[in-house]
Amino acid sequence: MNPVDFLLIIHPVLAIICVFPLIGIVSYFAWQTRQRRLAIIDNHKSKIPPIVGSEHLKIGRWLSSFVIAVTLFGLAYPIGENIIKNQMWSSNFLQFIFLILMFILTAVSLYFLHISRQKHWRGIFATLTGMGIIILGCQDGVFRRTNEWYISHYYYGITAALLMIFSLAIIEDIYKDKSNRWRKFHIILNCFALLLFMGQGITGTRDLLEIGKYKLGG
Repeated sequence: MNPVDFLLIIHPVLAIICVFPLIGIVSYFAWQTRQRRLAIIDNHKSKIPPIVGSEHLKIGRWLSSFVIAVTLFGLAYPIGENIIKNQMWSSNFLQFIFLILMFILTAVSLYFLHISRQKHWRGIFATLTGMGIIILGCQDGVFRRTNEWYISHYYYGITAALLMIFSLAIIEDIYKDKSNRWRKFHIILNCFALLLFMGQGITGTRDLLEIGKYKLGG
């Protein structure tokens, strides 16, 4: 296994070590939080401690940020490989600088989205982060499987990342909305995201095998 191969597996390793355990934890706290809320609505005393809500929020933020970061790592390898292969710093210097700046600006936008509380700033940084993910995902070298988008690891991943960006953007609205419309919307979208994560586990393994065969000329 050469150094380039280690760079290839950074994305799946981070997903396995960081993302998937957090999915289980967040899902558990989400269920506990909902059960406690339903018990309170029915005027029952719940045995579930109040802290589950704040823990769900805190770890949910971590999960969303990790998903977006892991997506950037997943895009960085093929884009970086394409840059080196075409020696873009000499053949197309402007595009080379553009790609470097896009990674930096997307990461910075994610950071500011994470710490922003005002609605307009959350909207701005969510839009910038999402645009960065989509623009980077459209670059040459990224393995997209567009002809089979419905079983594509790339499209599952980009969609999940965009859902996580949206989840970070609406956190404040969920807690301010007394009608619970944002909360219900959040539940529906994240149930869909959970299905996407399951699909990513399958399609990611398949794509690693296919990319490996392609590199070997098989």
